[in-house]
Amino acid sequence: MSNERLLIIDDDRDLCELLKDYLGHEGYRVDACHSAEEALELLGVESSWDLLILDIQMPGASGLELLQQLRPRVQTPVIMLTGRGDEIDRILGLEMGADDYLGKPCNPRELLARVRAVLRRSSLQELPAQKSLFPEQPVAAFGIRLDPGAREVRAGEAVLEMTSAEFNVLAYLMNSAGTVMSKEQLTELVLHRKLTAYDRALDVHVSRVRQKLAAQLGPDRELIKTVRGQGYQFLKDHA
Repeated sequence: MSNERLLIIDDDRDLCELLKDYLGHEGYRVDACHSAEEALELLGVESSWDLLILDIQMPGASGLELLQQLRPRVQTPVIMLTGRGDEIDRILGLEMGADDYLGKPCNPRELLARVRAVLRRSSLQELPAQKSLFPEQPVAAFGIRLDPGAREVRAGEAVLEMTSAEFNVLAYLMNSAGTVMSKEQLTELVLHRKLTAYDRALDVHVSRVRQKLAAQLGPDRELIKTVRGQGYQFLKDHA
């Protein structure tokens, strides 16, 4: 049984009670609040939750506005709950640092699977099947140094703030520099699920990594190459 703490932020009180009951039976300690303002107050007092489940559409400040205020100060993993037709909200949420999303109305069993996956990849321990691809020692290229032990990325002297998913994307790509990694492979390694049609989550995480690298190294240094129809490749540093 798990013992992680979850915070649900959703104005639908009935849904919160349902999810608290369901996830509680799976061993999670679940709290709930019903507005972005209440969540900010709670998170300002303590930050001991292991994962936030955040509804995008709430009265008052929206979930996106809350997420924008939380990142990068709060690195707690976030799963967004979005309307099924609100693709732009999903993309914006991922760009702002959410780790995953699930459409509403959500199936509690699918949410449980997403919670487990996000918590698993946010932990410092990698699954045994991933060890051959995930770096065990620091890797460096083009002035970037990624330390898997410290979960830290530096570009020169600057430390780059990255979500867990963004860090893992960069770690896998840097450790496989010069080799194309397919979207299917990266989705399974980073997001712990199969790639499905119209799934943009991985693309958005890669885009955010590119933006953060470009902010430090300059926009002309495109280190992550898109290989059409295949996937992504981190360039080999021949220096």
